[in-house]
Amino acid sequence: MYKNVFLFLLIVGFFMGGCSSGDNETTMDVNLIPLPEQLTVNPGSFELTPSTAVLYYPDNEALKMNAEFLADLLSRGTGFEINVRAAKSSMPVKGNILLLLEGTEMKDEGYVLESGKKSVRIQSTTPAGVFYGIQTLRQLLPPGIETGPAEETTQWHIPAVEIQDEPRYSYRGLHLDVGRHFFPVEFIKRYLDLMALHKLNTFHWHLTEDQGWRLDIKAYPKLAEIAAYRDETLVGHYSDQPQKFDGERYGGYYTHEEVREVVEYARRLHINVIPEIEMPGHSQAALTAYPELGCTGGPYHVATKWGIFNEVYCAGKEETFEFLENVLLEVIDLFPYEYIHIGGDECPKERWEKCPACQARIKAEGLKDEHELQSYFITRIEKFLNAHDRQIIGWDEILEGGLAPGATVMSWRGMEGGIEAARQGHDVIMTPTSHMYFDYYQAPKEKEPLAIGGLLPLQKVYMFEPTPEALTGEEAEYVLGVQANLWTEYIPTGDYAEYMAYPRACALAEVAWTPQENRDYTDFHQRLQHHVKRLEAMGVSVRPLDQYTEPGPPAQ
Repeated sequence: MYKNVFLFLLIVGFFMGGCSSGDNETTMDVNLIPLPEQLTVNPGSFELTPSTAVLYYPDNEALKMNAEFLADLLSRGTGFEINVRAAKSSMPVKGNILLLLEGTEMKDEGYVLESGKKSVRIQSTTPAGVFYGIQTLRQLLPPGIETGPAEETTQWHIPAVEIQDEPRYSYRGLHLDVGRHFFPVEFIKRYLDLMALHKLNTFHWHLTEDQGWRLDIKAYPKLAEIAAYRDETLVGHYSDQPQKFDGERYGGYYTHEEVREVVEYARRLHINVIPEIEMPGHSQAALTAYPELGCTGGPYHVATKWGIFNEVYCAGKEETFEFLENVLLEVIDLFPYEYIHIGGDECPKERWEKCPACQARIKAEGLKDEHELQSYFITRIEKFLNAHDRQIIGWDEILEGGLAPGATVMSWRGMEGGIEAARQGHDVIMTPTSHMYFDYYQAPKEKEPLAIGGLLPLQKVYMFEPTPEALTGEEAEYVLGVQANLWTEYIPTGDYAEYMAYPRACALAEVAWTPQENRDYTDFHQRLQHHVKRLEAMGVSVRPLDQYTEPGPPAQ
């Protein structure tokens, strides 16, 4: 499975500690997820000791941040006090770990990791690449590094390896819906920690929904006071009849300070945060707070059950765009990443068809129908965000009526939307329900806790190919990457969110990172059995592997 790497440099002989054929040393077992592009495991190992330090070169603030991350991880895990200091040169120092920011022939997030008896070196062109090398180093250590030293633990060994690695895709995303169920900041940080371990680099934070608005907006205080809370919540599945409700008020929202805390935490993990502010549909909670923004004027109520609702922003009123632009100005201030997700999915047109203001807008703008009115809506928001140095991402419904010129498409209703967008020259992120919806059951529903429906076992996630064969080589360049989505209608707690995400997110990581020709489900499943021990050591509510069907023919 693994490819032998070329011998890196003549210095390797010195660096690796000169393991000669006479050395009677064993080769340690290595189980990494995602699988590196090139990996050689050599005899011997590097031992962490109380005198081990993490060095970084050159003296760079981002590199220092990585060094501190690694030193903190090792200190907590081993009980040693691992020091951090700037190195005087790029030469490895015996007994230490060196983080090196120096040019390589790999992509920006690629890295080289070399470990031997004398020292460890992680090298990359970028701080992000060094960070991913650190995550690999972390997985080379026993799972106990995540929990702290046990009394019987006296030695910590890093296998002797040579790794050259880089990601297949630049966009490697995981989504969390906090609109249906609200998750506190501490859980969001934990979600980010697990993403970092698996080299996922984009957190899609779904912040607004019919069932709750989760972001404090200073210009519109009723969003936090009213739109963030619903009167009660559906009990059981939507299809159960008669429907039952718990009768308990539910909700919550994030303050500006909490958002900044999350964004900074993610930055240190080299994760970009994309906020999603839904429009023009999935807006009933916002309309409850500000009914004048709807076509009928209300009254509205924050939704207490799941589904698609007819109450959407009025596309004919200037007040709607004034509201959304003011909201987005605060979002821009909170989220520094260039992308903002504006939804665009599941927007019924019934209210627009009967709304005098919307029909007047269609006539004034020379639009054909309500689908082109949605395109007008999205394009207008895009122009506003572009003027403030931001780009939009939307679900594939934004293709309806003509796609906004610079929009990036998330293809969720299959691959067709992504193929169409790529052929039009638009960037694409593949996230189809068939392979990337982690709210689906992981086994027949009789064996699983309540979920929305569908069936998405681990193997099917792993077998996903994000770049369709239907695209030409040039068109395929528009496929930025892949994302899995965790919608939370039936996921009320952090433990259950982890159960639904892991280990399927491990498969996502390998789809997003590892070259297609290196992927093999049977090999992945074997490595995963070891990796799950690490997740369990971290306290993750990971779904037991023995409940999955044993590896078999590739799932289609």
